[in-house]
Amino acid sequence: MKGKKWGVEWTTYTDRETGARVKQLTSYYGHHCHLYFTNPGTYDNDKKMLLHGNRDNESNLFSMDLESGEITQLTDYRRGSRYLSFQNTYINPLRNEAYYWYMGKLTALNLDTCEERNLYSVPDGFRPGNTSVTSDGKYVVGACIIDLSDKIELDLGNGYVGFEELWAAHPHCFIFRAPVDGGDTKKIHEENCWIGHVNASTTQSGILSFCHEGPWHKVDNRIWGLDLETGRAWKLRECVPGKERVGHEYWYADGIRIGYHGENLVTSEKFFGRMKYDGTDVHETKFPYQTGHIHSNDENYVVGDGSGKTRHVRLWKYNKEKDSYEGPRAICIHRSGMNSQILHVHPRFTPNGKQVVFTSDRTGYGSPYIVDVPDFDTLPQIED
Repeated sequence: MKGKKWGVEWTTYTDRETGARVKQLTSYYGHHCHLYFTNPGTYDNDKKMLLHGNRDNESNLFSMDLESGEITQLTDYRRGSRYLSFQNTYINPLRNEAYYWYMGKLTALNLDTCEERNLYSVPDGFRPGNTSVTSDGKYVVGACIIDLSDKIELDLGNGYVGFEELWAAHPHCFIFRAPVDGGDTKKIHEENCWIGHVNASTTQSGILSFCHEGPWHKVDNRIWGLDLETGRAWKLRECVPGKERVGHEYWYADGIRIGYHGENLVTSEKFFGRMKYDGTDVHETKFPYQTGHIHSNDENYVVGDGSGKTRHVRLWKYNKEKDSYEGPRAICIHRSGMNSQILHVHPRFTPNGKQVVFTSDRTGYGSPYIVDVPDFDTLPQIED
């Protein structure tokens, strides 16, 4: 029910290995997660956070007051849409409004009143991809992909079923721009290639990045830039298929630079990278460590996740003099099974860099967590 208050569920504990203070935000017997790692999840001057949650056997969007811990239900949807996902919800940077897909419609949600309105509908024969919002708050940008579910068995959110087959099919995709205050939606770019990770710059209102989705070592080029006014697209960090792989790209807080990580498959050397959105000032640093998703507000501290024997939220510190990263140091144990997209750790720094938000099902059910980041030098080293 919209507006329903669920009370306070959070608990705080001290990580047994690092001593870091960790707060588990939900304790309901159903999965919850924070937004995708490229999507800022807080609003109202960072006093509130959006959560995707499963309660009463339904999937809905919730808000948590980060001062009181109170949880408020914002939507009241019933099951029936295989495209339903709130993990990719994106918040307008200039007003308390968020955008997501429901039943093929791009929906705007007023985060104060819970009022909804439709901005755009997916064309027949297509399905929606992720969305983002331009830094001036005027447009939702996103991708649509031709629906091949009748030809390819797809369950991308649970084990990437059909992932490589979809890439190999070269599906027709397009990137659109929809005004948040209503009006005509404009198709900006289209091609016969699987388009994903459409991410607007956090400061440059006319610029976004997107990717050619698929196996990193097989795609023609992973990271791309796009000018929303001219429609010009350009390659970023060109790779040689079969010899290099890059991915998990994200915008730095300055909205000018893009971070990523990758590997030279010939030498097996891994690296952290950063570059300006126009493709200049590419800087790559050797990174002989294990990680999945990564995030940072700039180059100074990078947070990542890990699996296997050392399932920790990990931290690296940039040493400018040596042009190298120290670490990884363990911030805390996450112990997530990561069996589906909503249970991936997806660690992300808060805007002030003092905390990290992540998701884990360490208790059996997925929950978002917030961990205070201790001083780097006090944290234990991880060997792998």
